[in-house]
Amino acid sequence: MQTRLTEMLGITHPILNAPMTPQAGGVLARAVSEAGAFGIVGLNEDERAEQIAEQVALITADGFKKPFGIGLVIWVLERRPDLLDLAIAAKPTLVSISFGDPAPYVERLHRAGILVASQVQSRDSAQQAARAGVDVVVAQGTEAGGHTGAVGTLPLLQIVLDAVDVPVVAAGGIASGRGLAAVLAAGAVGAWIGTPFLAAAESRTPEQARDRIVASDETQTVLTSVFDRAQGKPWPSQFRGRALRNRFTEQWHGREEELLQAAGALDEFRRAKAERDYGIANVYAGQSVGMVSTRTTAREIVERIAAGAEAQLRRAASLVR
Repeated sequence: MQTRLTEMLGITHPILNAPMTPQAGGVLARAVSEAGAFGIVGLNEDERAEQIAEQVALITADGFKKPFGIGLVIWVLERRPDLLDLAIAAKPTLVSISFGDPAPYVERLHRAGILVASQVQSRDSAQQAARAGVDVVVAQGTEAGGHTGAVGTLPLLQIVLDAVDVPVVAAGGIASGRGLAAVLAAGAVGAWIGTPFLAAAESRTPEQARDRIVASDETQTVLTSVFDRAQGKPWPSQFRGRALRNRFTEQWHGREEELLQAAGALDEFRRAKAERDYGIANVYAGQSVGMVSTRTTAREIVERIAAGAEAQLRRAASLVR
């Protein structure tokens, strides 16, 4: 399949892995790119510069030449401006700057010869990103895992396609060839996919979290800020995180202000995080988790989705006479 995205990035399949932090490390990004899609590593604010450099080096080792990207979050950049320096030094094809106004960063990235993408969750944020000069807008629906907005992927995609003239990638709830075919038929140039890659062998997902992912269905997620409050993460209030439900969300979702005063609960969360007890600690995942039932590899995910989309689009073409 050829789209404006495949031509722009020099890839075979119009698929990008979401820069989930810390799960989307260098090994996953490289595996996705090796499979003909576009691998993106998410830069994690909790890691030191040398640890981040190690993840990037995992992509570029042994003279690896396929295109790859780096994902950044604006409020994290404001706290860790060195992450932009690290991203530029890695010489990626594309950098994603999301969850805020990308304007302060676009010119510098363009001067370095790097394309810029930005995830958006509304018409206004899409138009803001387009005015800033980004090369790709990612319309991220609320079905997505991790931090997201409140509008569903399908309505948001239609709104954004009509609102901007730059290429639009769809994100949120896409985990199969049917999903990729649907957004391509609607006018997207590709799909930004996260949750299926959590089960990939190359991801940094802990085994205990992977167990919960493959055992969960589409009804077992919740959009919540409770984990951000527990960890002191200053995410803007319009971006809550979609995660698997657990005992912690059942007790504290909707009671975030009370949680901040509950020292015992906060201590319990920190212990659970350290011990990888995901009955309490967070596992961010999207509603497409209901389609993720087995452990697999990044290549298998890319090839399955791409082949399924091509077959679905061929079938759909027969409807037009």
